[in-house]
Amino acid sequence: MSVRSRPAARTGGNSKLRIAVGRILLIGALLIAGVKLVQVQGLQAGELSLQAQKQRTTRLNIPAERGSILDRNGNQLAFSIEVRALYILPQRARKTWDEARAKDPEQYPLSYDDHAREVAKFISSTLGPEVNGEKTDEETVYHQLVQDISYEVLVSEAEPAKAAKIVAKYPAEIGSEYRSKRIYPNGELASNIIGAANWRQDEKPPTTLGILGLESAQNNVLAGRMGRRVVDTMSGDDTLIIPNTERELVQPQPGKSLELTIDIDTQYAVQRMVTDYAKKSGAGTASAVVLDSRTGEIVAMANDKTFDPTDFGKAGEDQKRNAAVSSSFEPGSVNKIVTAAAAIEYGLFKPTDVLEVPGSIKVADRTIKDAWGHGTVGMSFTGVFAKSSNVGTLMAAQEVGKERYAEMLQKFGLGKRTQSGVPAEEAGVVPPLNQWSGSTFGNLPIGQGLSMTLLQMTGMYQAIANDGMRIPPRLIRAEIGEEGARNEKQRPEGVRVVSAETAKTVREMFSHVAQVDPRDANQNGTGPKAALPGYQISGKTGTAQQIDQNCKCYSQTQYWITFGGILPADNPRYVVGIMLDNPHGTQFSGTAAPLFHDIATYLTQRFQVPMSAEQTPFVQLQM
Repeated sequence: MSVRSRPAARTGGNSKLRIAVGRILLIGALLIAGVKLVQVQGLQAGELSLQAQKQRTTRLNIPAERGSILDRNGNQLAFSIEVRALYILPQRARKTWDEARAKDPEQYPLSYDDHAREVAKFISSTLGPEVNGEKTDEETVYHQLVQDISYEVLVSEAEPAKAAKIVAKYPAEIGSEYRSKRIYPNGELASNIIGAANWRQDEKPPTTLGILGLESAQNNVLAGRMGRRVVDTMSGDDTLIIPNTERELVQPQPGKSLELTIDIDTQYAVQRMVTDYAKKSGAGTASAVVLDSRTGEIVAMANDKTFDPTDFGKAGEDQKRNAAVSSSFEPGSVNKIVTAAAAIEYGLFKPTDVLEVPGSIKVADRTIKDAWGHGTVGMSFTGVFAKSSNVGTLMAAQEVGKERYAEMLQKFGLGKRTQSGVPAEEAGVVPPLNQWSGSTFGNLPIGQGLSMTLLQMTGMYQAIANDGMRIPPRLIRAEIGEEGARNEKQRPEGVRVVSAETAKTVREMFSHVAQVDPRDANQNGTGPKAALPGYQISGKTGTAQQIDQNCKCYSQTQYWITFGGILPADNPRYVVGIMLDNPHGTQFSGTAAPLFHDIATYLTQRFQVPMSAEQTPFVQLQM
């Protein structure tokens, strides 16, 4: 018996049914969407608009890290750290607490004042009783929390970790703001150069701003560039950021650090010695500059008056200024090096040539004398400068001539700023040749009738120390960017002042300024106290009358005392310039030579300067 196969099922009817059902569902979905659209656009439009108004787009700045200031060996002179300002909105905090307590007294059993006491106790226990001079004891903080005001900063410089702990515990009451604090680890050291910077809440946007010195002059380099982020915040409170809404992030660009030519140890030693000598000599102010004779780099620049860069508002103007570059003065006899260099360069004199020097000389309507009375005496050309004869110097200057002398002043860099990078530098004053009066050439060669800064004066001696090549001084060695990327500042081009042979001759001549003859005082130089055992030194003392403001004439009691020196004279490594403003009343008031001796002694030890191969030979200064 055969079995017949079952016929295939017919599907036409069911298919039509499914299509019909699908159409009905689609129409239903469209109807629902339409109803919802009408509801959104019509019935709920006001409510949704209100919700949208409760949030808004806010642009927030991301602070850039400020660059550091370093010495030549990478030691930090200034750097920044992050801190936090903790604040409260007392009126708002009280209102919020009272409203919450009214709704749920069981969860908020304490009054706002009692709650504020708990908050104050926690803040004080976390921060301690004081933070950088700001009181944060429990009682002080409590009174801040309960004031009837809209905004109060509790502390300006809290450690970020401690601030985060406080905000995490009391997020509804305590807010935190980013701030940056500038740190000066060496206190007043080199403050006249470095200057000061601090956080400025009044800036738009708030930032650390350089106020004085390098911090101000190089602010654009140090500050970097702020970043920016865009977030959604709750309307009325830009600090309430809606999670996961951050976008359009622009990373901040950190500021560059500055590496200076200053050596921190030398700066410390010289600053201490200058301050001590100002007191010993009775000077109104005192300054010293140390240059590397081969590069012109400023190794130290110290003033007796300095200030605390973290509290510069309390400093006087004389403390904040850098007298080594911002105070110009008449240099006195240290300027005689111009005449000596010109006379040797033009072949007018040799060191051993003898001049018959009278007790005085007349230039136009002015009669100039030496500091000591004498008749006509024979002096070697070396002796004219070692004994600091005004008359002999003017005799030599007349041989040089006005035009060549004026040109030599320019070559030495006088009358214009050095472009050293030290802020607030003055140019000094050198009268142009076409404005010279008859007596001008009786003043300039002996260091009167012109003015210069101490840095300019020291630069003159650097030219002689560096075989006649003047290298303009500089303060900034390099800019250091991200990941230590180093941009060396281009060294300034040298200026040929005199030949190497002339410079060597002048150094040898001026080494006898420190000469002492125990048997004959006539053979003594003016700066024997500058002498340094084991080393040849070359230098010049200077004494210049100041202007008496009453008579507008040269004072007989007020002086600038100066010294320019080279160490060692036979193989120069360092140049030291010193200026004392009106020292008086002590045994140290008449000369800066002992201060040069002390600074030079330190330099030989700090930098292990080899001793001279031989001592300075004795020469006859006066016949």
